[in-house]
Amino acid sequence: MNNLEVFGAHVREWRRLSRLSAAVVANRAGITRDTLRALETGAGTVKLENVFAVLEALGLDSKAVHAVDPAADDRGLALLRRAAERR
Repeated sequence: MNNLEVFGAHVREWRRLSRLSAAVVANRAGITRDTLRALETGAGTVKLENVFAVLEALGLDSKAVHAVDPAADDRGLALLRRAAERR
């Protein structure tokens, strides 16, 4: 499995654990079920705004934002410190 497929599988698992149907999540996210299916299967064709809409529908949007915050990661913090030292 590539990273898109793993990500999609995780989204699907969150949806199922939340006991939400694909139709409900798609409706809450304002997307079609086909788009949700593409995301959950890792098709790689889903717009980022639709990915975030699904994550928001599942209550996971803040986790995604936190995951890419450089200040929330040891490597990111090291890079931030290095950048600050260069100023």
